[in-house]
Amino acid sequence: MKTLKILLCFAVVTNFACNDLAKKEETKKKEKISAKLVNNPITAQKIKQNNLLPELSFENLEHNFGKINQGESVSHKFTFVNSGKGDLVISQAKGSCGCTVPQWPKGAVAPGESAEIEVTFNSAGKSGKQNKTITLVSNAIPNTTVLTIYAQILVLENNK
Repeated sequence: MKTLKILLCFAVVTNFACNDLAKKEETKKKEKISAKLVNNPITAQKIKQNNLLPELSFENLEHNFGKINQGESVSHKFTFVNSGKGDLVISQAKGSCGCTVPQWPKGAVAPGESAEIEVTFNSAGKSGKQNKTITLVSNAIPNTTVLTIYAQILVLENNK
């Protein structure tokens, strides 16, 4: 009789544990579905239309420095506007190499406001045609934007 009671208690505890685990799995499935919906371009567009989301609008996504001398550092400011309805936050800006360094606004950019991403390119040790990218990560949809800079590096005789 004692063994039967112990087995019965074990069965009840196991049943509650399994039900709790099943509920957790169901919740995880729902979370995965919602994440997929946000990442889907069709549903992302609907979310964008219905919510107060920021929108990153640049005058130009590219800049050509033209011909520069090897060892020269040059800078360009990419101007953008938050053309959305919510505050824009750029969480990261990263150059494709160490020679390309971006500076960006660390705070929120309000709807309708403009701001700048300043990119400095150091041509030391470079020669010939160069193209570098700067990848921005923000809370806008899409959440990544790529800026590109170009330059033709001239090697002077005394630099050899």
